[in-house]
Amino acid sequence: MPIAAVSSRMLAVTEEMRAVMDFAQRVLEGDGLGPDACDFMFGNPQEPPLRGLVDALVRHAEPQDVHWFGYQKYDALARETVARKLSETRGRSYEPADIAITAGGFGAIAAALLAVLEVGDEVIYPRPGWFAYGAQIRGAAGTPVAVDLSPVNFDLDIEKIAASITPRTRVVVVNTPHNTTGRIFPRAQLDALADMLAAASERHGKVIYLLADEPYARLVFGANAHISPAESYPHTLIAYSYGKTLLAPGERLGWLALGADMPEADRMRLREAVDIAQVSHGWAFAGRTLQRALPDLEKLCIDVTALERRRDRMVEGLRAAGYDLPVPEGTFYLIPRSPIPDDMAFAARLAADGVWVLPGSVAQLPGRLRISLTANDVMVERSLPVFAHAIRQVAA
Repeated sequence: MPIAAVSSRMLAVTEEMRAVMDFAQRVLEGDGLGPDACDFMFGNPQEPPLRGLVDALVRHAEPQDVHWFGYQKYDALARETVARKLSETRGRSYEPADIAITAGGFGAIAAALLAVLEVGDEVIYPRPGWFAYGAQIRGAAGTPVAVDLSPVNFDLDIEKIAASITPRTRVVVVNTPHNTTGRIFPRAQLDALADMLAAASERHGKVIYLLADEPYARLVFGANAHISPAESYPHTLIAYSYGKTLLAPGERLGWLALGADMPEADRMRLREAVDIAQVSHGWAFAGRTLQRALPDLEKLCIDVTALERRRDRMVEGLRAAGYDLPVPEGTFYLIPRSPIPDDMAFAARLAADGVWVLPGSVAQLPGRLRISLTANDVMVERSLPVFAHAIRQVAA
């Protein structure tokens, strides 16, 4: 009997996600992640949702006419709200027509890639980085090309990126503030990247797009400020997710914006391409209730001051126990170095005592651990003695 065939592209996507899928499956099928576990793994919320979020969803779910849940690509007020907010905060004029409301950050990135990639086109993305970049690139029929950040301070390595550009390069991904290191790339680096991409585009006779992945743009600490690559490079597409600022990743609301400095003719072509990308990807527009609620949700954000305080407490406690880790400038991750080379084994040691972290090998950070600060303060305090005990055990 013939063997049922599956898509070779989906097989490739599966392999891109293999490490994180296998880890998640082991955790979910095990019995260790009980109600008292300290969950620092995937960034799921560990505190009640924002009251304003709940109220907005309830209010906008109440139908006012028979068409309330009918087909609609975009809610006009949602697009206007995003365009106005971008214009106010970024010093450039964004047009509602250049805003696509998407099913979260996943949907924004997918729409961008599907809109510009030919089969086999190369997409350069940072390593370490979000573990789904490779999968999303292959899902859009592209070829992922990982380029390492500087190992010293996790800066962009412009020379390595330049060396990785070929005639097939179509997109370069920049994620700032950066998941997983918390680095905010300075303007000088973004300007240098822009100059290099402009020259490479001219050399190869086609535009190389910059995809600015910015879901943590509002989660910055102290005197730091988010700097968008779109301010340096005209042919930038900006992807954003409300899942981080609202700490509601399962609601799947985000947007994709075309750079305000992009030539009008190019924006006109991209508007239609992004729209059709969402149609062809399985009607990937955000749901109508979420789109109607967006103007209310745009005003909301988790308590960044409390998040910064939690960051400081964890950094202080981990360093006091002997862990080596940088202080992130934004996001909600910490990346302490594992005290033994096998980060998977050390993560398992922590899990045995009820503290669950993401092994660095799963997040393209071998030899480190990734800790998500979406855990609550009680979890933080309960976990610190476990971290201290584990490092003493391996040092003994």
